[in-house]
Amino acid sequence: MKNKLEEIRKSHGIKQEELAAALEVSRQTIGSLENGRYNPSILLAFKIARYFNMSIEDIFIYEEEVNNEQKQIR
Repeated sequence: MKNKLEEIRKSHGIKQEELAAALEVSRQTIGSLENGRYNPSILLAFKIARYFNMSIEDIFIYEEEVNNEQKQIR
């Protein structure tokens, strides 16, 4: 799953550490999310969306594999 978390966080002038503290997760979790190494739980995805007053779909882009091609679902 791709996401726009880093772009959104930076546009709000928020450091990884600040976002992590607000969401009660580690800074490493935020870094892993931003780098696409970790997909959030549904609860964490909702917390992130609420923190930025956005929908989950505005932040996270679900892609499914179809015949070895990536297809974005929006």
